[in-house]
Amino acid sequence: MAGASADPAYGLDFGTGAAAPDPGLYNEDLAPVPASRRDWSWVNMSTVWMGMVHNVVAYEAAAGLMALGLNAVQSLAAVAVAYVLLFLAMWFNARPGTRYGVPFCVLIRSSFGPRGAQIPVVLRGFCAIFWFAVQGYAGSMAIDAVLGTLFPAWAHLTTPILGMPLKGWLAVAMFWVLHAWIVSHGVHRIRNFELVAGPLVIVVGILATAWGLHVAHGPGPLFDQPSRLHGAHAWLTFAVGVTGMIGIWSTFAVNIPDLSRFVRSERDQVIGQLVGLPITAVVFTAMSVITTSATILKFGHPIWDPVALLLALHQPWVLLLGGATIIIATLSVNVAANIMPAAYDLVNLMPARLNFRSASLLVLGIGLLFAPWLWFKDADSIFKVLGAIGGLLGPVTGIMLADFYLVRRQHLAVAELYTYSGRYRATEGWNFTGIIAFLLGGTAALIGNVIPALSMLGAFSWFIGIIVGASAYATLAHLLAAPEPNASRRVAGDAA
Repeated sequence: MAGASADPAYGLDFGTGAAAPDPGLYNEDLAPVPASRRDWSWVNMSTVWMGMVHNVVAYEAAAGLMALGLNAVQSLAAVAVAYVLLFLAMWFNARPGTRYGVPFCVLIRSSFGPRGAQIPVVLRGFCAIFWFAVQGYAGSMAIDAVLGTLFPAWAHLTTPILGMPLKGWLAVAMFWVLHAWIVSHGVHRIRNFELVAGPLVIVVGILATAWGLHVAHGPGPLFDQPSRLHGAHAWLTFAVGVTGMIGIWSTFAVNIPDLSRFVRSERDQVIGQLVGLPITAVVFTAMSVITTSATILKFGHPIWDPVALLLALHQPWVLLLGGATIIIATLSVNVAANIMPAAYDLVNLMPARLNFRSASLLVLGIGLLFAPWLWFKDADSIFKVLGAIGGLLGPVTGIMLADFYLVRRQHLAVAELYTYSGRYRATEGWNFTGIIAFLLGGTAALIGNVIPALSMLGAFSWFIGIIVGASAYATLAHLLAAPEPNASRRVAGDAA
């Protein structure tokens, strides 16, 4: 793209006399998606979310909440509150993506500067690749379990290689190839895959729920268990559960513009997220509780792990159908929630060398370097690392919201997001307002992990990070406000 002044096919018009896009900030994958190419309807947006919330972590979420002492109804209420709050954050943070057609890694330049933006972009990319590796390995375990049941000889492939048996490597290779096939034709193949994957998982979930209702002759024993908590302790535990549920998707609240930039209207974006996020998540969690209730009556103890449940049923056809569903569900969440944002982040780092397809394949390779099979031996370490990173991304969400709604008043000079000389350049490309707000918000979000006396704050790190990050950014931006560019430049920028 070196030397390019504009690319009308991608909706970018710099106007007469404006600076050309810098090749270090621009290529076709980072360019605004023009209105003619924004063809995702609310159905596409909702099925993408369906595919993401239907995963093993979400299935087992109710188990974690009930382990805290909440009963089934309280757990469902906690899930509902968490996903409604997430929906609100993602709705507002998705709007600039829908309005201007640009991804997160470009939007963040408004508040951090074109060079300072690399800080949150690299942080989000690291987290996405880490989650991809963890989810990818979990999916490969489902492949291993299915093949081990269908083909007895599979269980004998136990030669250890770099800490993992041969059959594990073969399962990982199969799962990685499936990922590569889905992302090989870009975002539109991802959209089409999610259009099938999301509803398919719902259908299988309905079948599992019907089985559970039949075995338990109703909602089941889990719904009969009373809460073990009362009074203030119950409310505090409920709040901790809500925050924990939000933590699963807090990182995606940052880069929701990566998806919303393809949606054809604000109405489609809102309806799609409403159907796909809070509504589907609550229904899916209820399905998991009912199905697990049936396992108490059938096996004498609850089985929350869907792979373990499939193995316990000893029905090859059920194992095949259920295993395939788990694999598809894991593929679905991994592609949309992890590979896609990580690919955009890598493209942002090297726009002259990478496009979305090559960056997606690079994510697959980097994911193996994380050696997730070794991390699984100490699962607590995974969530400590990812929890800390997620806590740092809460302030980024708050800064993005404050920048777009309070500072920019929902107006961006899009063309100037692609140059080092525009109104967003700040100090040589570094906007210290955003960086300082990020440091303050990150410190507040993670201080509970450092000071034992404040450990309780760690349960609310996402909320603290958003509030402190947004407040600090809005305050500093007001105190350090620069003169507004003249009207002609603003109109030209907004028109792009």
